Amino acid sequence: MSLLFTPLTSRSVTFPNRIVVSPMCQYVAEDGFPNDWHLAHLLQLAVSGAGMLTIESTAVEPDGRITPGDLGLWDEAHEAAFATLMHSIRRHSTIPVTLQLAHAGRKASSDVPWRGGQLLLPEQGGWRTHGPSALAHKEGEPAPIALDAAGLERVRNAFVEAARRAARLGVDALELHGGHGYLLHEFLSPIANQRTDAYGGSLENRMRFPLEVFDAVRAVFPAERPVGIKVSASDWMEGGWDIEQTVAFAAELKKRGVDWVVASSGGVSPLQKIAVAPGYQLPFAQAIRERAGVVSTAVGLITEPQQAEAVLADGQADFVAIARAFLYNPRWPWHAAAVLGGTVTAPPPYWRAPPGKLHTIFGDTSFGAR
Repeated sequence: MSLLFTPLTSRSVTFPNRIVVSPMCQYVAEDGFPNDWHLAHLLQLAVSGAGMLTIESTAVEPDGRITPGDLGLWDEAHEAAFATLMHSIRRHSTIPVTLQLAHAGRKASSDVPWRGGQLLLPEQGGWRTHGPSALAHKEGEPAPIALDAAGLERVRNAFVEAARRAARLGVDALELHGGHGYLLHEFLSPIANQRTDAYGGSLENRMRFPLEVFDAVRAVFPAERPVGIKVSASDWMEGGWDIEQTVAFAAELKKRGVDWVVASSGGVSPLQKIAVAPGYQLPFAQAIRERAGVVSTAVGLITEPQQAEAVLADGQADFVAIARAFLYNPRWPWHAAAVLGGTVTAPPPYWRAPPGKLHTIFGDTSFGAR
């Protein structure tokens, strides 16, 4: 039996297979609200046959958006808009839904990628950013506002309130964004965090705020539903965050009941030097899984079914998250099932889609017409 198409249960949620739809920012929200683009985008992925659908990075406060086009869940109006979106997904699919909560920190207020992705100043429609220290992400950019005690409390509470809203929405799981150079990662990394108080300096201090946020979210999200986290396992820079510190962080998260760790990398500085190649991040997922004893998710240029199967067969990860390959082929799990001999769930109107004997990828289904 294909490992990729075996279920995995986390708390009360059973994921029917190990294929995860990665949270993929679309940058088309207006004032944080999902719209018809998100409905079309997420519905096609909800009926893809994947084991988990992750809704894109959703900001916990307005200043935490990566771009002005990011989703947000910072008030009741956003909750109502998400409720409409969730209703449509639930109506057409049984896929477990995870929502990723985030704060972009000093990398907030960016233009959308197809316009260069550079920092937007307030006069350009952007805003002042916040970070652990008053250190700019890029030379020549204005420094963020260093979060003081009141700022830390505000952000922590924003995560808590967003988690409460997500619980009311009925999402099956949460994932905190602790990677890609965004706020939680900035606290972890010596590149972005040069504080001299209890939140900076030693590894224990740099982990303090991300762990406080995780604890606060875990405390208010229903205990029967999982909470995971995405991390950047390496800054790819000398003197930066690395896999050794990541394993230590994952071990602390395990004590607090983390349900999975997604092993990405990079993002804290444009000076990073990454040797990108297929599977280049797999050693991170394997180290987290083996050394911290945490369920891990592999990401990064995993595009072929046999490649994803090998990740699980070799014990490198428990889940495989797919991003760009899903944008190119929203039915990626169907094709993977055909190659690996697995089965997936699909809505009845699509049961006639596979050619010839490949109808077996949907299990015991039939479609008759007179």
